[in-house]
Amino acid sequence: MASVVPLATYRLQLTRDFDFDAAAALAPYLSQLGITHLYSSPFLKARPGSTHGYDIVDHDRINPELGGEEGFARLSAALKANDLKLILDFVPNHMGVGHADNQWWLDVLEWGPRSPYAMAFDIDWDALPHRRHPGVLLPILGRPYGEVLQHGEITLKYDAETGSFAAWYFSHKLPINPQRYGEMLRTIVAAAGAADEPPGRALLALADEYPGINQPSYREAPDFKRRLREIEGAAAVIERGLSAYSSDSEAGAAALHRLLERQHYRLAYWRIAVSAVNYRRFFDINELAGLRVEHPATFRALHGLVARLIANDQLQGLRLDHIDGLRDPAQYTRRLRQLIHKVRGRARRSGAFYVVVEKILADGEPMPNLPGVAGTTGYEWLNVISRVLVDGKGLDPLERTWRAFSGEHASFARIVEAAKQRVIETMLASEFTVLCGQLARIAAGHFSTRDYTVDRLRAALQEYVIAFPVYRTYVTAAGASPRDRKLIEDTIALARARWRGPDPDVFDFLRDVITLDLAANPGYSAPRVRNFALKLQQFTGPLTAKALEDTAFYRYHRLIALNEVGGDPAEPALDLEEFHQRQQHHASTFPGGLTATATHDTKRGEDARARILALSELAQDWDTAVRGWRAQNALLVQQVDDERRPSLGHEYMLYQALIGAWPEAIDRSFVERMSAYAVKAAREGKEETSWTNPNEAYEAGLQQFLRSLLDEQTSPAFLASFREFAERTALIGALNGLSQLALKGLAPGVSDFYQGTEFWDFSLVDPDNRRPVDFTAREQALAAPIPGWPELAANWRDGRIKLGLTRTLLRLRQELAEIFSNGSYEPLPVTGNHAGHVIAFARNHKRQRLIVAVGRHFAPLTGGGLHWPDAFEATIPLGATANYADVIDTYSNLRTNELNLAHQFRHLPVCVLRRV
Repeated sequence: MASVVPLATYRLQLTRDFDFDAAAALAPYLSQLGITHLYSSPFLKARPGSTHGYDIVDHDRINPELGGEEGFARLSAALKANDLKLILDFVPNHMGVGHADNQWWLDVLEWGPRSPYAMAFDIDWDALPHRRHPGVLLPILGRPYGEVLQHGEITLKYDAETGSFAAWYFSHKLPINPQRYGEMLRTIVAAAGAADEPPGRALLALADEYPGINQPSYREAPDFKRRLREIEGAAAVIERGLSAYSSDSEAGAAALHRLLERQHYRLAYWRIAVSAVNYRRFFDINELAGLRVEHPATFRALHGLVARLIANDQLQGLRLDHIDGLRDPAQYTRRLRQLIHKVRGRARRSGAFYVVVEKILADGEPMPNLPGVAGTTGYEWLNVISRVLVDGKGLDPLERTWRAFSGEHASFARIVEAAKQRVIETMLASEFTVLCGQLARIAAGHFSTRDYTVDRLRAALQEYVIAFPVYRTYVTAAGASPRDRKLIEDTIALARARWRGPDPDVFDFLRDVITLDLAANPGYSAPRVRNFALKLQQFTGPLTAKALEDTAFYRYHRLIALNEVGGDPAEPALDLEEFHQRQQHHASTFPGGLTATATHDTKRGEDARARILALSELAQDWDTAVRGWRAQNALLVQQVDDERRPSLGHEYMLYQALIGAWPEAIDRSFVERMSAYAVKAAREGKEETSWTNPNEAYEAGLQQFLRSLLDEQTSPAFLASFREFAERTALIGALNGLSQLALKGLAPGVSDFYQGTEFWDFSLVDPDNRRPVDFTAREQALAAPIPGWPELAANWRDGRIKLGLTRTLLRLRQELAEIFSNGSYEPLPVTGNHAGHVIAFARNHKRQRLIVAVGRHFAPLTGGGLHWPDAFEATIPLGATANYADVIDTYSNLRTNELNLAHQFRHLPVCVLRRV
């Protein structure tokens, strides 16, 4: 039977091209592989054509593009028939908005703060300037508003089926508030010349019934619309009269403008979002609006369908997306735990329910206290595994090589600081401006702080968020925990040390606001202080993510394998002692969290990363190689005025990316994939080009360089040299990949597998890592007779060796479920000349014991990547002589008191003994 806490999860990306039925067809394969829980991307109703499912427009419906309720029922039945359980990637932080498919959002646009759904969205209604009534900025226009209006791109339409008016900008529906319908009907009837026609008289009579500016009310509006659509002949009159609002004439454009200006929204050019948007977004994505899930009615509305699926035992786990985006994550998880307990109790379901959170922990940062949560989605363990596999002796030489090649002198800390500054000034300028306004209002509320100007407060807050070292704190309405208080005070001290202003005591005020100490002062507005402090926490997470993951990681190129979500690429390698300490802590704290090595959001595939890690073992050879490649490819570089295309930094980055993704043969598809990656990486770095201001000339030069680089006719000498080097990193990378897999499968945590990674995974960042997977090839390989390890090692390039190890480890996890769910972690000593090349530990639970040895730093053992490892001189003392079964070697038995790795590592850099 599948465990409540998973033994192994398998992430599937559902789309309309890979729907519920496609997932259901995989159930027998996943079960045979040894998976216990299918871990699905979001499958609630998303925007049509969504490739990821995070742009949900209705939390109360299953996505019809995936097969709807019937398709989901078939998937549920297939999972149960194969003893699999289901985890849903659930999105409580935001919804897809814009266009015409989110009824909550459309109602908010129609009625503004009067809409019952207004509390669901995090909107600062009073932030729009020069307006007499509240509104939300809609940055949806492809060019300035005046041009769009005058060119007739906004049209007013009447829906005869619903009796309602809306302006349309292409696919964007902009409802007109019914309280404007009276004046509109009078204008329309006059323009149609229908005052003496029966439909015209009926329309005017209906308009006269609601003469006030606040009529009809929200409650009266449905009846008003019903009566409007029931007037016989009204649609034809209205169609004629809408000419009064047509941009074909200056008067019509002016009338349409006046009507739009009286709505609860303001249309704007998309570029204005940088500085003026007044609703919280998911990062800087205008079409994903933040939700106020802390609002009880919103919480209930969002979770109705999920509660039903849990009660019906069709859902056994949740992965909570972007938990740091919530106002109070601990409050949310507490409410969620109560809801789950309630619905499972009604359905008489026993046992725990599995919940993990997408939480990015900085190196050494403890997990926050989130009730009912088993752990994170595992980015921290991805980075721990990479840092124990990387050869620390090669990092400083690689740093020197990169800096000499690129001319970059800034430290990683300075690069992150500059990236944060850039994000504050551009992508998140609107959100930061809102925070500064709130802080200034708090300061102005008391005589002791009223002299702090908006500019000084803005500068101080900017210093604080730039110095802030993690994604967020978890201050609640009750105040700051000791851990958060220390983090805030340490950050304030760093910001104060950098301050050059005349009033450093502004940081005392800022500290007291952020910790909520100021809320206890009767001279200040406690609600305003709380609102600012809690909203600041929702800002630092996106700021850190955009500056670190989506900017700095694309500027700092010492070793891009370490530029991964949750990681610090400037950190040193992990020594074995530190690695073991972290795993012991893992086993004793959150062993139910996931251990991931690839996700839909990682910067590169797990085996591409493993290949690039090999450069740390070949640092001197790499230095020689890249110097030669730069000289060989100099004629491919475009130099236009002062701009080099590509920049030296991008050229160096591309060589590493090619090492990770290098195919057996270059084809058009590979060139296109690398070309798309190069442009994305350049835009993310935000130096020569960016998403908001693309430098098309630079991007064209970058792509031309790459195409020429990969052309056999243009670059034969380079390709011959690069292939020779890539062959070496491919072998070492394969060994690294097998060790990475073993550590994920045998160390504490729930082993998480991303779709398709049973074979080698040389993908690049999304969307490349979300390409369709050839599951037929994997199913056939799993169903075929099992080759021996010598044959698999001899043919390691085809990926079957990775599939074989995956199946072996997952079978072991099922056979010894208790040892992986509840077992301890014990470091083991290693002796011999190659002791530093071995990670050895035991997993223990009661009388069960596993001995694990995993290889690393393979270059000296492979002739620098030229042949499979040999002469592994390392031994693990096992204490008293005992009987063991060799799990890898088809459970052959041996009786010994030591483990000789020269024998055990002949065909695989992994050894697992099970005491019998």
